[in-house]
This record gives sequence, C-alpha cells and structure tokens, in this order.
Amino acid sequence: MYIALSRLVVPFLTAAIIGGCGSIPMNPRNSEQVHERILANGIKVIVKVDRRAPIVVSQVWYKVGGSYEPRGITGVSHVLEHMMFKGTDQLGPNEFSRVIAANGGRENAFTGRDYTAYFQRLEKSRLPISFELESDRMQNLNFNVDEFKKEVAVVKEERRLRTDDRPEALVYEKFMATAFRSSNYRNPIIGWPQDLEAMRVPDLESWYRRFYAPNNATVVVAGDVEPAEVFALAKKYFGKIPRRSQEPIAGIPEPPQTEPRRLLVKLPATVPYLLIGFHAPAIRAEQPDDWEPYALDILANVLDGGKSARLPTRLVREQRIASSVGVAYDPVSRLPTLFVINGNPAIGKTSEELETAIQGEIERLQSELVSQEELDKVKAQIVANNIFGRDSVFYQAMKVGELETVGLDWRLESRMVERLRAVTAEQVRTVARKYLRPNHMTVAVLAPQPLDNRGG
Repeated sequence: MYIALSRLVVPFLTAAIIGGCGSIPMNPRNSEQVHERILANGIKVIVKVDRRAPIVVSQVWYKVGGSYEPRGITGVSHVLEHMMFKGTDQLGPNEFSRVIAANGGRENAFTGRDYTAYFQRLEKSRLPISFELESDRMQNLNFNVDEFKKEVAVVKEERRLRTDDRPEALVYEKFMATAFRSSNYRNPIIGWPQDLEAMRVPDLESWYRRFYAPNNATVVVAGDVEPAEVFALAKKYFGKIPRRSQEPIAGIPEPPQTEPRRLLVKLPATVPYLLIGFHAPAIRAEQPDDWEPYALDILANVLDGGKSARLPTRLVREQRIASSVGVAYDPVSRLPTLFVINGNPAIGKTSEELETAIQGEIERLQSELVSQEELDKVKAQIVANNIFGRDSVFYQAMKVGELETVGLDWRLESRMVERLRAVTAEQVRTVARKYLRPNHMTVAVLAPQPLDNRGG
C-alpha cells in the first residue's frame, strides 16, 4: 500500500550511541523508555517499552520512497514493497504472511514519499519470528519474473482505482506536478503510468541492492519487551547481514516560485474541487528547533484543527460557501513541502467564491493576531492528540520510525510539543505573511464534466 501522511482530504493516501545503549524516559507515569543501539553493520535498533499489554509491534524502516526515485522508474519503491512478500530462498510467495498469521499476528507494509516500512503486530514472545523473517527478506529476496508481472498488474489496478478513477485524487496528482518543478515530490508515490508500464525486474533488483541494506534501515520495536533481549535478537538475526556502500541521496533543490500557478482540470465528476498550495519549510535536522515549521503547524490547526476551527466554522457552517474544507501541512518531511488548503464549494457556490473566501481568511491571519484564547485552545488540542496517540503502541513506533527515517532524531518527539507550546501569536502572523503569499501559490480547480463523458 502507498500512503501520504497528512490531514489532506483527498481519496488516496505523515545522537546514536554506537555500540552502547541510551535511555530517555518519555512518560514517567507509564514508565515508558526508549533505548537505542547501532550494530556493527550500521543497522539502528530502537526499543520503546510499553508494558500495558503483552504485545509487541515490530517495524523495519528503509530510507527510500517516492522522493528518491528519478523520472523513468517512479513507483519502483512501491512495487518493490509488493515484491517483498513474494518469497526468498527459504520462503515461497506469500509464505511470510502465512507464518505471521499462523502465529496470531498481523502484518503489512507501506510506502511513502520518504520511506518504506514493514510491520508486524504479535504476542510479545513471537518477536523472534518477526526478526527472522525480516532479516531473511532484507538479504535473500527472490525476483521471480511471473510474480513481478502479477504485482505490477496489481499496482496498475491500484492506481486505476485510487487515482485514475477518482477525480479529486487525479487533480491532486496534477496539482503536485505543477506546484513542484524540480523536487521529486512532484511525482506520485504509486508512479506515473508510463513508468509502471516500462518497469522491469532488473529495475527492482538494482533498487533492492542499493537501498535494502542494514546501514540504510531502522528497526523499531514497541511494547512489553526487555530492551537487552531485543538487542540480542537483533544482533542474532540482523547483525551478520553485510553493510553496503551508501551514497547520500540529496533532494533536488526546488527553485523559488515567483508567480502564481493555476491549473484547470476538466473531468467527469459530480462536484467541483479546489486545491491551494504554498511552498513551506519542514523541520531540518541541522536546525530542529527552528520555530517556523512549528508556527506553520499551529497556523494549520487554527484554520483546520477540528470542527470549531476557523475554516469549518466560517466557510461551512456560517457562510455556507463550502461543503467541506481542510488543511494539510506536515513539518516532518525529508524535503521542503507544501502548506495545502483544499475544499469543495457548497451547492450553488463556485470554486472561485470558495477561493476568495479562503483568501479572506488568510488575509485576516496576516493582518490580525490570533487571540490568546484561540491559541491556547489550539495548543491544548495538539497536546491532547499527542497524549491520546500514545494509547496506540503502533503509533508510538510509527512516530519514532518516521522521525528517524526522514533524517531527524526520535528524541525530537518529546521536544516537538514544547516547541509548539512556545509558538506566539506574532510568530503565527509572521509565517502567514512570509509563506502564504500569492506569488508562492499554486491553485488547481476541478471543473466537473458530465459523467457520461467518462472514458470518452
């Protein structure tokens, strides 16, 4: 499966101690701790202890995804994810999944812009099974031509169902390709149709040999486990896999946008759809406490942080210009990203009227300070969501893996809430003025055509 982690409402798919172990209490009340070790071959193992239930979540994250792919082989990371279930020298096709199910577990995988990850949920004593299977396919994957053809066909059908046959998803794809001119974020994670058509087994083998290496992977384990035992298991199953030479993949710099870009897409559809995007920074590893991404995150929540936020309150319920409206901004990203506002105009309203109303809300944020009451409410919601998220062992592991794999540090998770709490109303207005500017804007509009034109 492929994902894009964000709040966007569109129908598709957010200091190692080498040779030692470091622990930092994350939540004293639950005695949660995070432990980290890097093995001699470069694989990083991170363990987050949570003893509330006798379960374990095991995840293997690889630093490779859609943003690593050059034009011509887009979608290769996602197709390779499918092939990872098609057998090794020891296991036949789909045997991995059958073994996990036989041990009472659940498993799956996902590909994003900046990572590919594989996970299992198991009773805690079954962790060695997860490690044995994952270490096997990290080094011994089979590339059977017939299985490859089947999986490419599956991915093509997935693309048809999730993108080609869904007008809003197709508009979003065109929108991203318009907003980004150089960055690989312009390419869809699932791949362009012509690249999927031209893909061959050697493309996957080369990608696998290049990126599926222990020194390009992070193993995250969360649950009712003993860290020392997890590290011993990791050394047993992953420690002997040879490291491979890795050349850093830097993102292609995106040139500054100096004028607005507009895209009108005519497709068979029932309702109009509007996307407005502005180039925005992500949290940078070299400057993790830079306040601007945190202020943009607060800004996103002021506009769309629940039913009482500004856009749903004013544009949906009060003015009735929109039937739905939302904001997507994820500061945890390998490359500079977008701040996106999207929505559907209400019946009898146009995309132009909705765009004007959204611009009005932006201008208000640029001219008026957010009240302290509203700022406190938004921050309280963010803190609450962070706390509620810890109820999920999978979510805890997910946050650690995501931060590590985009080039940040898992310790940032505990600091992010404090950085968000420190954002001021003046900083929110500053980033609104700096980044939500017309010359930095890309607008895509879906103009619905009669449904009987579909396929015509």
